[in-house]
Amino acid sequence: MMGSYYTKDFEKEKKNIVKVREVKEETVRKFFLQGDCEVLVVFEDTGKEILIDDFSPEEEIKKYLGPKFLKKR
Repeated sequence: MMGSYYTKDFEKEKKNIVKVREVKEETVRKFFLQGDCEVLVVFEDTGKEILIDDFSPEEEIKKYLGPKFLKKR
C-alpha cells in the first residue's frame, strides 16, 4: 500500500502536549522550494526515517518527494 500525507507538530506550552495537524502538499512544496522547511520522510512499515531539505541531492528529492519538489532551472 502506498500513499503519503504531510503533517506538522505543534507543541502546546500550557498542556505539554504535541498536536499533529495535516498540511496540504501545495503548502509544503511552496515552503520547501523557498528553502524554509525540511521534510522528514518516515516509512511506517520499517520505521526508517530520511531528512530531506533543499541541500539534498536532486535524485533523493525526486525519489521521495516527487518531481514537483525540484527547483526549476
